[in-house]
Amino acid sequence: MTFSDINKALVDALRERGEYTVTLADDEQGRIQVTGVTAIDGTDLGAVASAVAEAELVTTAVGVNILKHIAPGIARGIERRIAAGAAPLHLIACENAIGGSAQLKEHVYGHLNEETRAKADAACAFPNAAVDRIVPIQHSEDPLSVTVEPFYEWAVDESAMFPGFKRVEGVHYVGDLTPYIERKLFTVNTGHASAAYLGNLKGYETIQQAMADEALVGEVRAALDETGAVVVRKHGFEPEAHRRYIDTILGRFRNPHLTDEIARVGRSPIRKLSPNDRLVSPALQALEQGEEPAALAKVMAAALRFDYPDDPESAELQRSLKEAGAGATLAKYTSLPQAHPLLLLAVKQFEALAAGTQR
Repeated sequence: MTFSDINKALVDALRERGEYTVTLADDEQGRIQVTGVTAIDGTDLGAVASAVAEAELVTTAVGVNILKHIAPGIARGIERRIAAGAAPLHLIACENAIGGSAQLKEHVYGHLNEETRAKADAACAFPNAAVDRIVPIQHSEDPLSVTVEPFYEWAVDESAMFPGFKRVEGVHYVGDLTPYIERKLFTVNTGHASAAYLGNLKGYETIQQAMADEALVGEVRAALDETGAVVVRKHGFEPEAHRRYIDTILGRFRNPHLTDEIARVGRSPIRKLSPNDRLVSPALQALEQGEEPAALAKVMAAALRFDYPDDPESAELQRSLKEAGAGATLAKYTSLPQAHPLLLLAVKQFEALAAGTQR
């Protein structure tokens, strides 16, 4: 397994040791030693291209906004594969986004000419995926030691893969990925963001501290009840099974063996307020289904109050609030008109939060 990263110290350590340790955040603190690994410098496009040209599978876990930056090396590798007549390749973007692999394909194809794109269609597949595992900021002195929660889910769109592909143990291959993506995005990601933004309002520093506040947990659950109603109606999940799924997610957020900083979970609030993401998308769908997403609107309002100057998106959001106000700011970043019912709800919640703060 070859990692590509721009962190030189990490690359050097992986090359030297060829293994790393994963610790599971539970009572047993079980450890898994991952062996047979190496790394390349992600800024060396030639090295990246060579790795892609020879790979059996390419995956990303870099953040959806970074996909465009890694696309040139992948594109060059695809060119080499095509020239060599190599076996078909699957490229899977394991990002917290709907259609992550499709977005990766768009960025990669932007670096290929028309003739190569046509050949790539027959030689490369970009199946979308839904990934779920909490990986907090790491505090170990060993850069190759990582702590993760025991729970994980990796669902991949089997319908977009080449026949006879080699299956990876632990992957859940599905014929229709959309229900799994939306269930995860509108439960795990919505819930995590809700705990972060509402917890920030109360001055908590970690998700675990926030989730020890039962009143706050009630507000997070209210948001997930709204998103849950959306996915149950839309995708036909069994209501009781989905309620148990919500309970599982809330339990994961409470995990005492994790220290998940609110500053990390809440970062990039502009992306999280975008129309296709974890807050606005389910809220819009709730409205379309005839429901008023008051709890989601409150989380949107709380996101506007996420003030962390070290986060560029947070800083930009705060500047917009000061210059244009809540309504115009929400309209700008949600791509909705200021008179939209969802924005009116969110602005009302924002004003209520501001009044509460003043008291």
